[in-house]
Amino acid sequence: MTEFDAATAAVQAALDAGARYADARVMHRRYESMSARNGEIEELAQDETLGLGVRALVGSSWGFHAVPDLSDAAARAAGRRATETARASARVAGPDVDLVPAHAVTASWASECAVDPLAVPLSDKGDLLVDATRTMVAHGADLAEGLYQIWDTAKWFVSSEGHRIDQRIRECGAGISATAIGDGETQRRSWPSYRGQYGTSGWELVDSLDLAAHAARMADEARALLTAPLCPAGETTLILGSEQLALQIHESVGHAIELDRILGWEAAFAGTSWLDLTQLGSLRYGSELMNVTIDPTIPGALGSFGFDDEGTPAAKRDAVREGRWVGVLAGRDSAAVAGLDYAGSVRADGWSRLPMVRMTNVGLEPGPHTLDEIIAATDDGVLMDVNRSWSIDDKRLNFQFGCEIGWEVRNGRRGRMLRNPTYTGIGPLFWRSMDMLSSETVSWGTPNCGKGQPGQIGHTGHPAAPARFQGVRVGVHG
Repeated sequence: MTEFDAATAAVQAALDAGARYADARVMHRRYESMSARNGEIEELAQDETLGLGVRALVGSSWGFHAVPDLSDAAARAAGRRATETARASARVAGPDVDLVPAHAVTASWASECAVDPLAVPLSDKGDLLVDATRTMVAHGADLAEGLYQIWDTAKWFVSSEGHRIDQRIRECGAGISATAIGDGETQRRSWPSYRGQYGTSGWELVDSLDLAAHAARMADEARALLTAPLCPAGETTLILGSEQLALQIHESVGHAIELDRILGWEAAFAGTSWLDLTQLGSLRYGSELMNVTIDPTIPGALGSFGFDDEGTPAAKRDAVREGRWVGVLAGRDSAAVAGLDYAGSVRADGWSRLPMVRMTNVGLEPGPHTLDEIIAATDDGVLMDVNRSWSIDDKRLNFQFGCEIGWEVRNGRRGRMLRNPTYTGIGPLFWRSMDMLSSETVSWGTPNCGKGQPGQIGHTGHPAAPARFQGVRVGVHG
């Protein structure tokens, strides 16, 4: 049987068993990663999975079943089991759940890829990590680490409404970090971020990071941070680099606008949201500079795709426009419950997991300034960049972040390096204080977004540029 044959058989079996809607996904994923430490290869991991997952809707409830077998018998059994699970759940659930209408499509889509990352020789990839970590050690790093990761995913989707979609998404990325250990102090510097940079791209993305060229500087800065002055405590003007702002968007905007959280569907494990649907379209989320989009169509960004895992075509939409909250991340069921007319943000991290609302590319549209202009316009403040730690409550409201590195800003100039810079705030108050935003946008990739029970790891993207915020509490420790 072909992948489409298996998915079609599963959907038909679910309908025959009494489901009023069903869909099935076959997924084939190859994964590879390599890590190096202090000039030596530490680990090589390679994995390949293939299987089918089927959803069935009965009344108000979904049922899901997955099998690592594409035979006709296994596919049909999975469809029946999914319907049986849905029926059992529907007996104790509420009224029927509708789905936002969808147009059935037959389509193929593939992400852009100039250099197949799995075809690059392992020796070349290993040399890249070994050389970069050796350089960091030579420049004083006590611990020098490098990592790359590659995912090559093919999907085949069929629904009872007539969808028939195949996609191929290739993702990869890499990063390095240098750790210096002093007397009661440990400091780390990472390039290009604390987890690396990732995208829906080929190995050309890793080449563009030029890890070796930045290795010495990371080690030098890690050692310099050991004796740098501590970030002072108090309220001040805060300038965030794009990498840190990407995580700020992820944690205090992206998760907060997930509709399943807003509806309370994630409350048992991942939490809820401070947002109230009755305020959609009217709530002041941030300053007028704050324009946040949900856009899975950005070429090369990690949260990009052609169709989500419900067959909804990728489309750009506003989440925040001129500071006002206007959109959410939604699936066909959650959108219908909320009275909305759009979906498009449902994905699963593998064939054996139930698709759920996930971030795509959630990011800030560019502003009118440059980082140099922002610094020049700041009399007294702190510039922070590259995430080191994060903490946010289960409503995605109160947060505290630590960064790897900071600098004083005095009289329009970047000054002394600062160690252990931290800042804290309340989401909407923080975003309302943004008064300058750069045009120097980077689409940062987050390959480790956790959500769901059982847990799933999502790949998300966050376009971000340096920005300035007024009256932020910094230097919070303990």
